[in-house]
Amino acid sequence: MPRDRFFDLKLVKFLAVGVLNTLFSAVVMFLLYNLAGFGYWGSSAISYVLGAVLSYVLNKKFTFQNEDVVWKTALKFAVNVAVCYLLAYSLAQPAVTWLLSSIKLEQKIVEQVAMFAGMILYTLFNYVGQRFFAFKFKQDEEEK
Repeated sequence: MPRDRFFDLKLVKFLAVGVLNTLFSAVVMFLLYNLAGFGYWGSSAISYVLGAVLSYVLNKKFTFQNEDVVWKTALKFAVNVAVCYLLAYSLAQPAVTWLLSSIKLEQKIVEQVAMFAGMILYTLFNYVGQRFFAFKFKQDEEEK
């Protein structure tokens, strides 16, 4: 795929959906973590399950205008979300802990910074996964 095709209207739409989804997921995650007492993995996982439903609907119809069979795209989407989630949050927590190790911060603050870093990594991985795996465009395939 030519490099210039990666940066197109689909990316802009994905980022717009991502902003909405990130705000929604962040509110859910931080409420669960700070008010409900859920831990790092639990609060982020629940927020991504709920956010994934919102993301699937908006990206299938609005961003990628995908008309494939729902069960097929939903399965691919779920696999993509799981892989991106595990990869992003598995990388974020040790990286942030290491980067902030010289600063005396409460563990709770370090974990919240790690959750935010995980959201950024997740967004990057998720765009690639949705565009080229879950909602692969026929015209993208034809342009190769």
